[in-house]
Amino acid sequence: MGYSEIKRKTAETEIQLSLSLYGSGKSQIATGCGFMDHMLTLFAKHGRFDLNVNCKGDTYVDDHHSVEDIGICLGMAFAEALGNGAGITRYGHIILPMDEALILSAVDISGRGYLDFDLQIPTEKVGTFDTELVEEFFIAFTRKSNITLHIKQMAGKNAHHIIEGAFKAVARSLNMALSIQDAYRDEIPSTKGVL
Repeated sequence: MGYSEIKRKTAETEIQLSLSLYGSGKSQIATGCGFMDHMLTLFAKHGRFDLNVNCKGDTYVDDHHSVEDIGICLGMAFAEALGNGAGITRYGHIILPMDEALILSAVDISGRGYLDFDLQIPTEKVGTFDTELVEEFFIAFTRKSNITLHIKQMAGKNAHHIIEGAFKAVARSLNMALSIQDAYRDEIPSTKGVL
């Protein structure tokens, strides 16, 4: 439990990704999209995940396929590395400030993929990055990881700070939900007996 490697090749992207849920926050990220590299690096750091991502995508078109497919691969890796979820806390939440931005993230590692995404990103781009792709990334991630995730913006006007706050908040709430409770190490945190 705790580690996964994913390889995925389509006509639009070729991705190699490895994830350790219980790492130290080390990462090697090369997505072909500088802003996404930055977001995944801080995601790994704040979640204490060891994450390696190498993506070759059709960024000459735009970043959409790469960002969505990385979300798919990260979700797949998360689900595989989680295993049956025995011993985890299951729930995690944080209200995270990022300068003037304030972001709430709440997660349930539930076995049910659901995203409630409520960010009002005020610009269409940060640098060359299309800000609408943030939601596409988290849709793909939650569908493939089978987690319930709520991301809410409580304050903020700077697009970069809102997005960065969201990635940090999600990482920290996931870290909390994944923490192992020694007293319940062999128990699955559900009355159903499965997540």
